[in-house]
Amino acid sequence: MKISLNWLKDLVDIQETNEEIADQLTDTGLEVEGVEETDSVPGGLRGVVIGEVLTCKSHPNADRLRVTTVDVGDSEPKQIVCGAPNVAAGQKVAVATVGAMLYPAGSEPFKIKKSKIRGEVSEGMICAEDELNLGTDHDGIMVLETDMPNGTPAATYFNIEKTTVIEIGLTPNRADAASHLGVARDIKALHHRDIKQPSVEAFKVENTDYPIEVVIDNKDACPRYTGITVSNVEVKESPEWLQERLRSIGLAPLNNIVDVTNYILHELGQPLHAFDADQIKGKKIVVRNMPEGTKFTTLDSVERTLSGEDLIISNAEEGMAIAGVFGGLGSGIKNTTRNIFIESAYFSPDHIRRTAMRHGLKTDASFRYERGTDPNITVYALKRAALLVKEVAGGTISSEIVDVYPDPIQDFRVPVTYKNVHRLIGQQLPNEKIKSILEWLDIKVEEETETGFTAIVPPYRVDVTREADIVEEIIRIYGFNNIALPETVGSNFLSDFETFPSHKVKQQIREILSGSGLNEIINNSLTKPAYADNNPQLNGDESVAMLNKLSEDLGVLRQSMVYGGLESLARNINHRQRNLAMFEFGKVYRKTEGKYKEKEQLAIWLTGKKAPENWLSGNEEVTFHDLSGIVNKVLGRFGIQPADSEAFHEGQFDYALKHSLNGKEIVTLGKLNKKTTKQAEVSQTVFYAEFDWGYLMKQTGKPLKYKEVARFPEVRRDLSLVIDKSVSFDRIRKIAEQYERKLLRKISVFDVYEGDKVGENKKAYALSFILQDNEKTLNDKAIDKTMSKLMKAFEKEIDAHIRK
Repeated sequence: MKISLNWLKDLVDIQETNEEIADQLTDTGLEVEGVEETDSVPGGLRGVVIGEVLTCKSHPNADRLRVTTVDVGDSEPKQIVCGAPNVAAGQKVAVATVGAMLYPAGSEPFKIKKSKIRGEVSEGMICAEDELNLGTDHDGIMVLETDMPNGTPAATYFNIEKTTVIEIGLTPNRADAASHLGVARDIKALHHRDIKQPSVEAFKVENTDYPIEVVIDNKDACPRYTGITVSNVEVKESPEWLQERLRSIGLAPLNNIVDVTNYILHELGQPLHAFDADQIKGKKIVVRNMPEGTKFTTLDSVERTLSGEDLIISNAEEGMAIAGVFGGLGSGIKNTTRNIFIESAYFSPDHIRRTAMRHGLKTDASFRYERGTDPNITVYALKRAALLVKEVAGGTISSEIVDVYPDPIQDFRVPVTYKNVHRLIGQQLPNEKIKSILEWLDIKVEEETETGFTAIVPPYRVDVTREADIVEEIIRIYGFNNIALPETVGSNFLSDFETFPSHKVKQQIREILSGSGLNEIINNSLTKPAYADNNPQLNGDESVAMLNKLSEDLGVLRQSMVYGGLESLARNINHRQRNLAMFEFGKVYRKTEGKYKEKEQLAIWLTGKKAPENWLSGNEEVTFHDLSGIVNKVLGRFGIQPADSEAFHEGQFDYALKHSLNGKEIVTLGKLNKKTTKQAEVSQTVFYAEFDWGYLMKQTGKPLKYKEVARFPEVRRDLSLVIDKSVSFDRIRKIAEQYERKLLRKISVFDVYEGDKVGENKKAYALSFILQDNEKTLNDKAIDKTMSKLMKAFEKEIDAHIRK
């Protein structure tokens, strides 16, 4: 919702800066989302001044041009070439000086430059109305009636002001603030400043020649309906001040009658509708429901089918508007309209909300009606509108005000105790302070006792109906920031928030895995009890059983994520989708020693070919190393390099590897055995990894260590070792890092051989070593010394034979 600060100042005195008033409104619950300064005329006429034409003569090289000299307040007059037929010496004119930026109506902006026109120098431009975007006239230059000195900024003459617009993110409960008057009320309460509500004392009925009868058939949907007739109006363009007010808040002016209704809507929060009175057949307004299926064409020329629950404003024969939502095409204001009937009503929010949703119509009027308007402002708004119509369109008020209000809506009566006010605020406020705040909010205090009072709340405050609502009103005006925290508040009073939100980390991991070709899946946490019973790594007695089982297949919560993924693989494989790579974030559950435990995990499944079969990529199956590469990418996000690893051949795996950190297992990865995959009816080889996600998240946020990019080149040396089969690569890596800490940067295996040439229970590892010195370029002597040291270490520690 946009609020013009200039407009707001007409209603309440504002002494604060734009920033201060924005902060104060936000503190009261009217959250200011932005403050923007705009000019009422594009460019603000900067660089345009009042000038006086001193001389005017024909252009020597063009019959239709004039060469003028113009006093613009400088030490010397300016020569300006002008093509307007009405330019003459002695005129006061608007002159755009060199460097000024003009924003002509309907054209692209352009900058004034010193130029030559048909051989004559021109140092500016004498402007027409449309060239300054002050209108559409281009028949000639503007001739000004003024005694202002030459050089006076044209913005001063035309009263061009900067408009400050405040953007408020209005919450649904604050329907009372959906207008400039509503915002002014909060400023009034904050600073104890009276509202300067526009006077309607000049209102009077001039004759009763054009009465319109009003009948309400559905009083529940329309508790109050008021209206008045204004005859002999002239529908035309609105005056500039009215257009500017509407443009400042993002509305496009239409004509003077419609503009007045929009102006009142945004000034007072009361929607109005103007009908062409000559189209009101039978001179009668009937507020009623039409038969189900009735066709009705709205102002946007769309034919709509009405529901029997839609409230319609009709004449004696047919519908004219969908009440509180949208007007009808036939009864709207046209250029030929001469007599108008202005409607100012109060409609039930529930009825308007349902109708607006049913037809998919969201208008400024329905926005306010469906939240709740002020039933007591309808007559005042009607008088204000009638006076404005007379001001901008002429005419005569030709009927008494019709006000059908059979059952007046009463104020809300809310019992309040001081004890509860102090308890909910968390601080004891003086009783007089409480009463003062409420009275400045137009909430009367009656039936006061030592312990409390009754708050009389006007019906426009639809959100204030309970004692807690009264307390909220008190505290938002008193100021949340003025409530002191007790000294006894402990360190755990304020919530702890994650430094690195888990959902953001998950999203990063999702991107890593998706970028590696994996698809995310979500499986049911309920699973078969048999899975845990038949898996040696699980315990069926620890399953969390459901009290009301949907079926035996969904009888317990999963202890492991492996089977849900296998079932997903099986479904895809059965549909001939055999090359699969999947991952899932989820929880596993166990009951141990009578206590329920849950743990969050990340699981990965790979099966089938590495890539779809084609002539280039071959037909390679995924391997353990493909899974290991993906696991290392995930660990790398947390800054973890697998160091403490253990291989094993048991449980649900044919072979597997465990990576640990600080003695805590963080991930297990390996090839699932056939017994495990067969339980889910999967016959393909499946590689599976399972992360302890909760523990990984604890590693998030630890400071990253950076080092300078090496200035000297690295060197690679290869070595072939014959070792016992029981010796793991991890053991070799640790020995190398132990004996050479300074130069060794990386060690990896690029070939493994097992066979007759190396002997029984032996294997050969081809290793590469990356060496680098941060201080100088390595020479052969230093490299040979390092490699010799490593070879002796391998021979000593693992009885390795160095192959030549």
